[in-house]
Amino acid sequence: MGDDESCTKPLERRPVFYYGVGHMLNDITSACWFTYLLVFLTDIGLTPRDAAAVMLSGQVADAFGTIFSGELIDRFGHFKIWHGAGSLLVAISFSSVFGGCVLCKVLGTNTPITQTIGYSIFAAIFNIGWAACQVSHMSMVNCITLNPTSRVVLTSCRNAFTMVANLSLYAVALVVFNISKPRSSVDIKNQYRWIAYLSIFIGCCFVGIFLLGTKEPRLKHGIQGKVRLRIAWAYWFKKVLYYQVALLYVLTRLVTNVSQALLAFFVINDLQMAQSSKALIPAIIYICSFVVSIILQEIKWTGKRLKMYFTVGSILWIVSGSAILILPSRMHALMYLLSTTIGVANALMTVTCISMQSILVGEDLNGCAFVYGSLSFLDKVSCGLALYVLESYQNPSTILHSCNSLLGCPSITRYGLGLFPACCSLLAAIVTCTMNLHTTKLKALTEPLLA
Repeated sequence: MGDDESCTKPLERRPVFYYGVGHMLNDITSACWFTYLLVFLTDIGLTPRDAAAVMLSGQVADAFGTIFSGELIDRFGHFKIWHGAGSLLVAISFSSVFGGCVLCKVLGTNTPITQTIGYSIFAAIFNIGWAACQVSHMSMVNCITLNPTSRVVLTSCRNAFTMVANLSLYAVALVVFNISKPRSSVDIKNQYRWIAYLSIFIGCCFVGIFLLGTKEPRLKHGIQGKVRLRIAWAYWFKKVLYYQVALLYVLTRLVTNVSQALLAFFVINDLQMAQSSKALIPAIIYICSFVVSIILQEIKWTGKRLKMYFTVGSILWIVSGSAILILPSRMHALMYLLSTTIGVANALMTVTCISMQSILVGEDLNGCAFVYGSLSFLDKVSCGLALYVLESYQNPSTILHSCNSLLGCPSITRYGLGLFPACCSLLAAIVTCTMNLHTTKLKALTEPLLA
């Protein structure tokens, strides 16, 4: 069988599994980053604005690291080397972020400014490693196989293990929060330190499986003597679909990341739920997302169906966001029901949106890292700025405790978790209607995803 034919055959389950687990370290640390970093920093004494500044520094570093990683990977290849180096940097720096302020120990001072700068430095280092790992892993999809259906399978499998990573984090967090009852800032640091260390250990185990089981893609260098020339950036800027997919990806990431970062604040401060809800509510969201991601692997995909399922996810988020805006604390049990719809919506939007990126790249393999890198750049900057603005105007919880409104009491957290994702979802649904995905490259998307 020739190389062309072998590269267009549907992938078997084993290489799909090996690829899918390759982003587990990134996913589990990312879940901890967006869910608990702001809560951790404010619990140890930083103001919401300073905590948001730490996250913003990481997001900006991630954005530029993503661009440079994409450019270097397009030039030199070697996906697994970039992935392994990025994973090592993630493991080392992430433990330093939650392990304590290293700069404060070096300088012998513990002022808010020193803490903010110290945490920001390691946040930036962590996100640079995270970017190298992410871009190398995402851009591998189009270089592993030429089969469009298998590319969607790889994307869906990766998303499914993203849910596994998140569930692993929240399982660890639930155990830690229930066992450890903090009485001081030192106890709070120890809680999050255990969560961070266990997350790194779980993620590194799966990185090892990925590196041992996945072969370096050979499509990057061409098959049957074909030479694949490097594609200039200007090539993508001439495509209308590039701008549509970019906007769609940014909006999707804003919905998922901003809602994840504000969820813990919302259930504790606005709904006044138990501390364990910081782990239980996100866990329900990711259980639902995991189940939906598995189901999506069995659908026969076309461009029309990608658009349809994405729109359904957007509508579910609009409904969920509207409900969050008016949900009173006395009816906080309804948050469990909303968590299921949010989980379904996240899975539908994420899987279909990332699959649209593969359609955009098509067979232009020597420019795929730039596509994924540039879209991630926009994602990181926009999410960082959005969270910084929202956190800068965070309402103190004492104001909420004195509110007796029958409907939800107004707060920046409530608007950030309800109104902001709903508006982004509405805009994303409108953009989806303008997209033309009915190209010849999609005709192969009629095979079962796990065939």
